[in-house]
Amino acid sequence: MTIRMKSAQAVKEETGSARYEVIRQVLHNILLQQRIPQGLVLLEGPLAQLFGTSRVPVRRALSLLHEEGLIARFEGRGFIVAQDAETVEPIRIALTRELFGLDEQQALVDTRSSGEKVLENLQIVLSTAMVFGCYQVDEQKAAQHYNISRSVIRESLMRLRDKGLVEKEPYSQWLTGPLTAREIADHFEIRASLEPTALRKAGQHLAVDWLTASLEKTQRYKGKQLTAAELEWLEEDLHVRCLEPAGNKLMMQILRQNQSPFIVTRIFYDLLAIPVETAMLEEHCLVYEMLLKGNWDLAAACLRDHLERAQLRTLQRLKVLSVLPVPELPDFMEPH
Repeated sequence: MTIRMKSAQAVKEETGSARYEVIRQVLHNILLQQRIPQGLVLLEGPLAQLFGTSRVPVRRALSLLHEEGLIARFEGRGFIVAQDAETVEPIRIALTRELFGLDEQQALVDTRSSGEKVLENLQIVLSTAMVFGCYQVDEQKAAQHYNISRSVIRESLMRLRDKGLVEKEPYSQWLTGPLTAREIADHFEIRASLEPTALRKAGQHLAVDWLTASLEKTQRYKGKQLTAAELEWLEEDLHVRCLEPAGNKLMMQILRQNQSPFIVTRIFYDLLAIPVETAMLEEHCLVYEMLLKGNWDLAAACLRDHLERAQLRTLQRLKVLSVLPVPELPDFMEPH
């Protein structure tokens, strides 16, 4: 049994994929599947807006599709879904996700830099490794692995150090882990001391619309298996975004450095592929309900109760993970 962790090769492929190629591939599949009508006029501006990019990559993608014979030039300012020299009636309608059969929420083009993508993958690798022991990170091997400069790797590791995922003494190697039950208990003690106080201050500044949306989203997750991103967002809604309006930057920095409870939860559900516990979600909902009622003291009490229960659940999850085989890690992660 292994953790479903995005490989470094996959990250390299993503970081090397030009935007125009992503757009070309999406449109190529749509055209081959005949999901849009013959004669549809394809203009750079509306497509750029649809994909969330400038016109330049759209122009390149359309030119490549024309070279493949999937679309034809149209009146010198666009293309039409037709073969060259084929006579079809032009259809001028809005180019929408619904028309193309695309997901309304999914980002069609990943506009993050290669460094941001590597940072995300490094965070997953480090947080996975630290649950299973102490590991040393080799900067040079990591740079080769991701096909990126060593300075980018170092910058990413420094940012992840701020989250408490890795540490480095002067003139020594980067180290992550081991994540122990004592460390988790310490982190929960810090969070239980700070979060309720912060929530009591932040409550009156939280928008009703945002709280309502967060409550409804949490309720929808009951009984479902969540992705790592969904689970992380769910936790950050309650334990970060709810507290930020308190206005204490130093406290938020301390909380961001105490990430181990979230790490264990993410890996636990990633590995076992089971729905998130209803009890945890109900505790989240109760905090939101108290905030919506304007009862900041009770909301803070509910948050403290949630953290106490979450500590017990997290320690139980850590025990489960401890008896499972160590997942395959990249070659730049070496046991220490």
